Amino acid sequence: MAQYQVTIMPDRQIIEVEQGTSLLKAASKAGIYLKSSCGGEGTCGACKLTVLAGQVQIMGTGNLKPEQIARGVRLACQTFVQEDVTIEIPPESRLKEHQVLLGDVKKGLVQETTNDLLATYGFQPLARKIRVQLSAPTLTDNASDWSRLLVELKRILPQAKKIEIPLSILRQLPEVLRQADWNISITLSELEGYCIITHVESGNDQPAYGLAIDIGTTTVVVYLVNLKTGEIEDKQGTYNKQAKFGDDVISRIVHAVENDESLAEIHTAVMDTINELMDSLLERKGLSQTNLSAAVIAGNTTMTQLFLQINPRYLRLEPYIPTVSITPSVPAKEIGLHILPEALVHSYPSVASYVGGDIVSGTLVTNMAHKEDISLFIDIGTNGEIVLGNQDWLVSCACSAGPCFEGGGISFGMRAMPGAIERVNIDPLTLDVNLSVIGRIAPVGICGSGLVDCLSKLREAGIIDRAGNFQIEHTSKSRRLRQTSDDKEFVLAWSHQSGGDKDVVITENDVKNLIRAKGAIYAGIRSLLQMVSLEIGMIDKVIIAGGFGNYLNVRDSIQIGLLPDLPLEKFEFIGNSSVKGACLALLSQKAWHEAAELGQKITYVELSIGNTFMDEFVSALFLPHTDLTLFPTVEGQEE
Repeated sequence: MAQYQVTIMPDRQIIEVEQGTSLLKAASKAGIYLKSSCGGEGTCGACKLTVLAGQVQIMGTGNLKPEQIARGVRLACQTFVQEDVTIEIPPESRLKEHQVLLGDVKKGLVQETTNDLLATYGFQPLARKIRVQLSAPTLTDNASDWSRLLVELKRILPQAKKIEIPLSILRQLPEVLRQADWNISITLSELEGYCIITHVESGNDQPAYGLAIDIGTTTVVVYLVNLKTGEIEDKQGTYNKQAKFGDDVISRIVHAVENDESLAEIHTAVMDTINELMDSLLERKGLSQTNLSAAVIAGNTTMTQLFLQINPRYLRLEPYIPTVSITPSVPAKEIGLHILPEALVHSYPSVASYVGGDIVSGTLVTNMAHKEDISLFIDIGTNGEIVLGNQDWLVSCACSAGPCFEGGGISFGMRAMPGAIERVNIDPLTLDVNLSVIGRIAPVGICGSGLVDCLSKLREAGIIDRAGNFQIEHTSKSRRLRQTSDDKEFVLAWSHQSGGDKDVVITENDVKNLIRAKGAIYAGIRSLLQMVSLEIGMIDKVIIAGGFGNYLNVRDSIQIGLLPDLPLEKFEFIGNSSVKGACLALLSQKAWHEAAELGQKITYVELSIGNTFMDEFVSALFLPHTDLTLFPTVEGQEE
């Protein structure tokens, strides 16, 4: 196959690719990741770039306008290299660093911190390191090396039910023992009395470390945890490199099952993300991969199966069955995690195809399974995962909100990264706009929290009605509200104020997409309540998790009908509960055991069965809702 050069501007980066390679893959090869909500299907229109020179094959133009095509604008995923080409990738098409929630709670309080929960569950990490002094063999004391070590370990660990040594460690044992003069350090993976030796080295007092990992669809967060002291010594996060295969789990499943290489490709993307974060943490702390003795990951069911390189095909096909719910712990070497090769990697159990380990992790951290009060736990993203219950019962569901809250399907939607509008205020008299932008730079788009604010403020200002229709007669107030040939739109930032070369707007179609997304979340909440014959007022606590949730304005969320109309003091923000639960399980075998039990205790409700969810969804397609009695505190309800 012929090889051609692709020159990427303004980076001035040159790479070589085979003829027929898409410009999306060419950019990825250069380490430049483009937005691609649709996973390269040509439907989202996010991966725009300009072909400056060279011949390309165009397989589709998606939603590009004629004037854009005339300027050489193309969709990277639908444009294929035929000779040496030069392209320009604009800032708005690039997948930049996300605003990653590392676990700190920005507002609100959760009373039980990880330390408090550790006091309840007990500090007993999933791995530890011990010093062992053996006597040297003689002609009369001629037990084998392994027998000699095993006897001493049984003396040190009297509660151990079984102690095993992998063949790879056994092969190294003779030389290590003798080089260390029989004074060694042993790293062990432990769980409920079963011990596996994962490393043998010369005796030293360095502590064992572990990783707590949240694998989100959008971002990945890694904690570096000292397994001797229980302290979180460092943390880091970034975007999930799988994003180049699509924003949502369905797009990634579709890519993973395309051919024999695709599953390995998407698995490698997330492993590269984790290993790079880990390497950065180790470098900062002056540690090496041999210091890492265990890992616990929490992610949704699709992310977990892709992490383990398990075919996810049947997660998206009715009746939506995962390959495994309680995942066996596996040696790191089997999945390409760069820690001790024999160290065990533990994955949080899933409840169902669309209620995964991240939700089980969050349920554990909230301690709702031990409380009499009824709690509602919500993690809002592409899917809205919801758990309702208390110490006696727990029910869950998942509702597809679509990619709106992650910026997908919105004209200027984007992830929470520099240049994204995160807060919007609109003067109801003049329609003047005041924006808060991540990074305090010129806006190039709007992220999920900004969209919620915007929808609420558009309604308060009378720019849209309860159905989301733009009231175009307000054009007399401001030229921000305007009718175009395609749609009605409201200008949030003029081109001279933005980080691009065009006005940043929200359109009537965007608003309708947002109303459908918020309607799906609220319908899921109402459906669960109906399943257990409860009213909204019987909820004692609403716990909101996740990166998007942590930046939500509760008042605005109630105003648009995304969250139930309850007193503000009932809402708590728990931040990244997924990584917190992974950390808790890493430090407590009892907590890990309870996580496995929770995965089986939580009852999953399939919303596609029956008419309840659809009836609730249709009723929620208004601001805030068709039934205004459900939102008594929302002012200005009557038209």
